[in-house]
Amino acid sequence: MTPDCVPSPESLSGVILAGGLSRRMAGREKAFLDLGGATLLARMIELLRGQLAALAINANGDAGRFAACNMRVMPDLRTGSMGPLAGIETALTCMAAPWVCVVPVDLPFLPQDLTQRLCLAADDPAQPVTVVSAGRLHPTVCLWPRQLLPEISLALDAGRLALGVWLADHPHRVVEFICREGAPDPFFNINTPEDLVTARRWLERGFGGS
Repeated sequence: MTPDCVPSPESLSGVILAGGLSRRMAGREKAFLDLGGATLLARMIELLRGQLAALAINANGDAGRFAACNMRVMPDLRTGSMGPLAGIETALTCMAAPWVCVVPVDLPFLPQDLTQRLCLAADDPAQPVTVVSAGRLHPTVCLWPRQLLPEISLALDAGRLALGVWLADHPHRVVEFICREGAPDPFFNINTPEDLVTARRWLERGFGGS
């Protein structure tokens, strides 16, 4: 195998998906929700910067709202709201790296060893690596080989936008993360105001602190 076939955290690029419509948050942009004195975006950047060689943000609209992050902001290559698969297409195109780790912005308890474990499972440059916890697949957390970019673009061209369906139709690896008793699911995501309240309670109990 060539070096590009097997990724390593030291050379890995990552993209934070921060372009969701936040319909269940009454229009409040999830990236800028406060959790324990820091925005969800700031927390995700802190979590990932120690795990990746390069990091960028995928989001549409005015990039100026991310100026404080001092990071590259990449809007979707396609117009309209086409979901995370369009963000993945953008990530693989713009980062121009053999492998790109893509995660959504709303996972405050992301594992510290996420990219290390994804890389260990990535032994085929034609198969992405995603995660499962408590029997549930989390397709928006995934290590993507750039080799799959043409197939992703074809699916979007055909209007097949569902990321979970795309993965189900293609060979992929899965890494299982254990939900420890008394701790939040490592891939707990914040979709609603109630989820934000729950995350704050977990934070108060000592989980997810910086």
